[in-house]
Amino acid sequence: MSDEEWERFLRESEEGVRDAPKEPSARARMVTRRLREEPGPPEGWRSHRPAAPRRRRIWPVLGVLAAVALVVVALDPGRVTGWFGGGGEDAAPLAAESARPTGPPPAAAGTPTLDEPFKGSPAARWGDGAAGIGMPSARATGWMSKAQVARTLERSRDFLVASSLDPDVLRGGRPAKAIAYLNPHQSDVQKFLTTSLTSPSRKNNPLLLFSRFDRTKARLVGDVIKTRGRVTYEEGERGAVEVRTDVTYVYPVTRPGRDSTEVARTIVRREVVMSWDDPAKIVTEPGTFSAVSYSVDTTNGGCDTSGGRLVPEFGSERQAGDGPSVDPYDRSTTMDQRMNESDGERCGAATRG
Repeated sequence: MSDEEWERFLRESEEGVRDAPKEPSARARMVTRRLREEPGPPEGWRSHRPAAPRRRRIWPVLGVLAAVALVVVALDPGRVTGWFGGGGEDAAPLAAESARPTGPPPAAAGTPTLDEPFKGSPAARWGDGAAGIGMPSARATGWMSKAQVARTLERSRDFLVASSLDPDVLRGGRPAKAIAYLNPHQSDVQKFLTTSLTSPSRKNNPLLLFSRFDRTKARLVGDVIKTRGRVTYEEGERGAVEVRTDVTYVYPVTRPGRDSTEVARTIVRREVVMSWDDPAKIVTEPGTFSAVSYSVDTTNGGCDTSGGRLVPEFGSERQAGDGPSVDPYDRSTTMDQRMNESDGERCGAATRG
């Protein structure tokens, strides 16, 4: 064999190994801190600001998962909304979000009730459930045809429903339907799921991906969850279809007792980036995605969420934070910007709830 033939053999052998299917892996990280009391008026909605993470691009070959958590705890909405004017729940509904807004939504007046749990909230004009999630049109991208992309977008939305809108999951149930969409070969994520759902902690917290309430502390009011957000996609690494979901969910809650009439709201903005991989290049299963990154920003869910459940506060339970203020309804900034604005040490004050 000549030297040229030998070099070509080595080159082709190397390329063959490099192009073999890879098993993705991931790493999750969540930061939460205890709420600190802020004396004196005016009282505002509290927020938790973790240290701003250094977000890294995730290569599907490695599947590194960057996860950041921002937790915001709420004060009395009536004291805040009374400062402003605006429409109520009978205002005209908004069209689905198709692009990032240029500023926060206008204020709305009123105090939530059991009959009108979104009164005083911009979410009164948002969509109900999955209807509030703006979906793009499909086009051939990466390794997928137009029809395959359309189905992938449907599955991406189905994951959001299963993880953040499913009634059983919201009441603390196991998010089995959502888990079924996660690539079973992404071993680090599978380990994270097992640990976080059985022994939740700061490091392994299911709230990074799923909305689950502590049923001993709160119950949902009615059957409607308001949402606003959108789904976008592009070609990712190794021809994958990378889908980015950025959605804000507004959950009306009251105390668990049936005689409770006070209504509060928990607001969760969650961004999940999914890689729908080419099975010829990444070890995966049909109908599943590899997690690329996720981040979460939660208002009135508790500053210390290491127990893996959202714990809203009501009435005298509410305390004020001394960190930077946040408008939980403002979707004009990216999640990266929201995280970078955090000072990382204190529970801040949200401007409304």
